[in-house]
Amino acid sequence: MNQDIVHVYFMPGMAANPSIFEHIKLPKHQFEIHWLEWLIPETDESLSNYALRLTKGIKHDKVALIGVSFGGIVVQEMSKHIPLVRLIIISSVKSKNELPKRLKFMRITKGYNLIPTSIINNIDFLAKYAFGETVKKRVELYKKYLSITDPKYLNWAIKEMVNWNQVKSAQNLIHIHGSDDHVFPYKYIQNCITVENGTHIMVLNKYRWFNKHLPKLILEGTDPTC
Repeated sequence: MNQDIVHVYFMPGMAANPSIFEHIKLPKHQFEIHWLEWLIPETDESLSNYALRLTKGIKHDKVALIGVSFGGIVVQEMSKHIPLVRLIIISSVKSKNELPKRLKFMRITKGYNLIPTSIINNIDFLAKYAFGETVKKRVELYKKYLSITDPKYLNWAIKEMVNWNQVKSAQNLIHIHGSDDHVFPYKYIQNCITVENGTHIMVLNKYRWFNKHLPKLILEGTDPTC
């Protein structure tokens, strides 16, 4: 195997399975793609310990980590435990300061404790939380991608996202964000690569942008055409 291959590990967003990355294609002579999957959290498990457990699934040395939404938060925590070639987040936040007001309010009031399991298991609720929009006519599509519905995981994930306490952005982090993201509104985001008209699910519907730009972003950390 070519020793110069970069192993790219993708972490999906909250409640989503890795098939959200099914359209992402990277040159095989330069990259090998790996999908990470959500684990069921242990009782009262910290986000840091959860991230450490996820790193056990990293089987290579020359690694780039890419996370979407809450997965972007998780890969930032993972990066504190292992060395990386590149750390990239998509449709996510770099610190608690970039969280929208509604999540900051939920943090203060601990409103996440009031969300009943029956609502959490509702596909429309999950679509709103994970993708920023209601299901409408795309129930089957969302069922395909939003398959992680264990109540223990969902309660934990919402709580950890709302209470994430990072203040300073990770060094050399690359942040890609859509101008029309309604889960993490663009107006709260600083120092990012902007994808015009990109929504919170742009990894699905703007995958051609990622296929074009990710190779150079991973290898060089910058792409002047972005």
